[in-house]
Amino acid sequence: MVTREEKVKQRIKAGHAKIVRRLQDAQAADLNEADTSALVAHILDTLLGYDPLDDLTQQYKVRGLFADYGVKIDGQLVAFVEVKSARTVLNERHLRQVEQYATSEGIDWLILTNTVHWQVYHVTYGKPIKRDLVVDADLLGDPAPQVIDELYYLSRESLRRKEIERLWEERTAVRPGNILKVLFSAPVLDRVRKELRSMTGYNASLEDLAQNLRESLSPKVLDELTEIPTLTPKRRRRRRKATAVEGAPGEGESQAPK
Repeated sequence: MVTREEKVKQRIKAGHAKIVRRLQDAQAADLNEADTSALVAHILDTLLGYDPLDDLTQQYKVRGLFADYGVKIDGQLVAFVEVKSARTVLNERHLRQVEQYATSEGIDWLILTNTVHWQVYHVTYGKPIKRDLVVDADLLGDPAPQVIDELYYLSRESLRRKEIERLWEERTAVRPGNILKVLFSAPVLDRVRKELRSMTGYNASLEDLAQNLRESLSPKVLDELTEIPTLTPKRRRRRRKATAVEGAPGEGESQAPK
């Protein structure tokens, strides 16, 4: 028996195969935003399952501004779509634009596209607001199975069943920043210290381990450490010279590591 997910993916697969040529023509002709928007509506309808009348509101007004599309599920606004011309490379400025619409309405999902490249972001409200890229599909550049898998989570069925939310939770759980937080946690560093001591006989401090681990990471990876406090290696203190206690360490003898 064919499952609901398989049916949706079959629809996306068939629609994607039919629309590839139109996407190639759109890029070649550098289709303007108005015509690109019409093609986006076609994709939202035929591939992703949104009803143009019930689920999509074109030029959705948000505090005097207009989002290209507001996406509704069962009458409730769930996402905004920002459309750019076919050859436009999606960038941070475009993302900030659609984020402004979403934050004004308290919406969690942002969709940015030029018909070929589709990006879906989740917004987490707080100080500061966080954005996570959840779906990233290039309808011409990525392998077809990958496109189908990514677009599935953008489908009406997925949004309605909150499957895209579970995907967001899974992908953010294992993002580099979270993994690094675990690696730099005291229990993990303490375990590393014990293994290192067993291997070399040297009993390093947690601060020394954290510092050396930082120095071994690339700058790109270090960007993920912004939420982790910087650990500064502690100076080893010298004991004061003993004057009355027999057997006290001599002058200049450093304290044994703990």
